[in-house]
Amino acid sequence: MLNIEKIKKDFPILARKIKGNQLYYLDSAATSQKPMQVLKAMNDYYEKHNSNVHRGVHTLSEEATEFYEGARKKVAGFINAEEKEIIFTKNATEAINLVSRTLGVKRGDEILSTVMEHHSNIVPWQMLNGVKVRYVDIDKNGNLDMGDYEKMISEKTKLVAVTHVSNVLGTVNDVRKIAKLAHDVGALCLVDGAQSVPHMSVDVKRLGVDFLAFSGHKMLGPTGIGCLYGSKDVLDFMNPFMGGGDMIKEVTLAKTTYNEVPHKFEAGTPDIAGAVGLGTAVDYLSVLGMGNVQKHEEALATMAMEELAKLKDVEIYGPKKRAGVVAFNVHGLHSHDVASMLDEHGIAVRSGHHCAQPLMTRLGIVSAARASFYVYNNERDVLKLASSLRDIINQIRGRVG
Repeated sequence: MLNIEKIKKDFPILARKIKGNQLYYLDSAATSQKPMQVLKAMNDYYEKHNSNVHRGVHTLSEEATEFYEGARKKVAGFINAEEKEIIFTKNATEAINLVSRTLGVKRGDEILSTVMEHHSNIVPWQMLNGVKVRYVDIDKNGNLDMGDYEKMISEKTKLVAVTHVSNVLGTVNDVRKIAKLAHDVGALCLVDGAQSVPHMSVDVKRLGVDFLAFSGHKMLGPTGIGCLYGSKDVLDFMNPFMGGGDMIKEVTLAKTTYNEVPHKFEAGTPDIAGAVGLGTAVDYLSVLGMGNVQKHEEALATMAMEELAKLKDVEIYGPKKRAGVVAFNVHGLHSHDVASMLDEHGIAVRSGHHCAQPLMTRLGIVSAARASFYVYNNERDVLKLASSLRDIINQIRGRVG
């Protein structure tokens, strides 16, 4: 298992004091903290190797290209893809929008999404004119209603878009089964992996998905860098997302010939330092072992649910078996108030609708507080959350002990 005390020392920000208290960072589902190894790698790139990629024959340009493409190779290996199947984007949202704008879905086609999706996996599909978007429901436990898939999927379905892990409920969806359902009717399957790739072993070949989107900043990497995995057979038939430099083979005044995959989807100067940081983050996680990461987070989530369940004014949402995310509300308090009061204790949690308003509506709430765990959290973080919530509730309710 993970040596959390050793891991914590790699994250300088965790030594901070917040309002006189030790920082307890429980908001990694929004963005993860960055280890010194990632910060050093990015700084080293700028200090010693900074140049543009793919466009020069001088030493610095060749070094920058080697770093950039080396990061692509690392990411590809991390999810068992080929290098040419990894497109660098600025985040998971851009990756999903890339697919929505280039897949060629047309008027009269249908896209099947779910009510538990992040807005990034709803809004881009709604923006397509003349395309009908349908939504699979959840059951009372917060799991997808698989019966809905069999009822709603049809020959009109061109794409099934589904999150691998709910950013609110922590539900881990059976995307392998969902991808097969899509393929059985000739549809493609896109998976939002923003909450899965950083937290568990993800093998795109085993899952059989056509697209996988994820962000670097949620997996110990920097902001501004994300990835789209796409099956090469599919990517070859898609048109570029943007036009400009690097995505071309030849340009004349009459026409343009596009570059090969993945470069035809990466117009202009990319976030080279971001790719370097992401590649280093992949190295860091690979050493820890994603199986260990998943087990650790699931254990913390289970412990958190058990501790919060002891507080009778707290309501928890989602299934018992889940990833390292626990969304909850304190009866009579808005989630923002809960988060603000926890901040006074040095605890950072998320609050609001979590870019999942349809799910909030389905749950009959307007918002929720959310604690999310990662490799630098341990049992003390969970106990601090529970004890601080208990103090807050007692203070608000005027109780003692």
